[in-house]
Amino acid sequence: MTVPAPPARRRPLAVGRVLPLLLLVALLAPMTLLFVQAWRLTADDRDLASRERLGVEYLRALAPVTDALVNAQSAAVAGRPASGEALTRAVEAAASVDARIGDELRSQERWAGLRARIEALGARGPADPEDAFAAYGEATDLLLALYRKIRETSGLVRDPRSDSFFLQDGVGEELPEAVVAAGRLVDLALLADRRPAADRNRTTGELAALRMAALTPAGDLATDLRAAVDSSESADLGPSVLTPLDAYQRAVEALAAHSAPGDRSAVVNQAQLVGARLNAQSAAGQLQPVILGELDALLAERVDALARDRWLTVAAGVLAALLWAALGAVWLAAVRRARRRAAETRPGRDDGQGQSNGDQQQRAAAAPENTSWQPGAAGGAEPRQLQPVRSGGEPGTAQWGPFDAAR
Repeated sequence: MTVPAPPARRRPLAVGRVLPLLLLVALLAPMTLLFVQAWRLTADDRDLASRERLGVEYLRALAPVTDALVNAQSAAVAGRPASGEALTRAVEAAASVDARIGDELRSQERWAGLRARIEALGARGPADPEDAFAAYGEATDLLLALYRKIRETSGLVRDPRSDSFFLQDGVGEELPEAVVAAGRLVDLALLADRRPAADRNRTTGELAALRMAALTPAGDLATDLRAAVDSSESADLGPSVLTPLDAYQRAVEALAAHSAPGDRSAVVNQAQLVGARLNAQSAAGQLQPVILGELDALLAERVDALARDRWLTVAAGVLAALLWAALGAVWLAAVRRARRRAAETRPGRDDGQGQSNGDQQQRAAAAPENTSWQPGAAGGAEPRQLQPVRSGGEPGTAQWGPFDAAR
């Protein structure tokens, strides 16, 4: 009797072994892409906020230069002797800031041009009021252009948050323009009395344009600050900004009233006009550091938040890498276990398995035939269980007599 061989173990297909590895690689690719994108976006936003803080620092250094230059212009137009110490100190302080961060903000060329023009004004000192008004006007134009340059290169004009965007627009554009235009308005009003009657119409048009140039940015500044307060989540922005803003608006309204009397025939009171200009400039000097301080605080808070997000991104990337490594280790252990099992089932490699197969074959060869056929009465064949003949006259020997006789 033949003993059937055990079924051979089917070797796993190559696709089944490679598929988990492919899945691990497919999981690693999007995970790495997401990590790199999150890292770059966080790094870009953090760099932008840090560069904006540099712009705020530069704008803070330009504010004293603006006030000193406007005051020097008023003194030169009025023919008063003015000390240049305030302007010199402001220029030196701004020069130190430009030497430190001007390269990153790409402002060194513009600052060099503005500084050369200011130093030329102080050295030459135009004696003619009209010439002084034109010369200082060119210098203040360069100053306003430097303001715009700083806002562009620092990224303040591209600030993504509403509150900080409105703050930088107000302090970096509207407020300097309003201060410069107010100084020009008062100085031109003083020059109007010295001009000949033939130039009266031209002077009237210039005064109206300067009045509009002074009032329009002041109104835009109020709009920007109120929009910043409404869109900000900071509870300290409103109380700190709106109070000095109200004082500045009242000073600007007084300046507008003294520069345009209701009666066309009335003469402008120059003393009141100069006083209104000084009050407006003083209110702007109190408002400007408050806006810059709030803007810098918002940017510093954003930098800290982006730094935390960056570390969270790193932690998430490390955790994902550990999970991927754990999955890879599980897959590698499964592959090794499958190879070990395959090696154990190969013929001739395991003595215990070979001995077990040999025992099965010996038992199959030694087993006697225990069935026989005996004719039945109906002519059919019916199997009949036969007892083996035992030697030594043991019981059961006689049962084999008929079988031996027939044989």
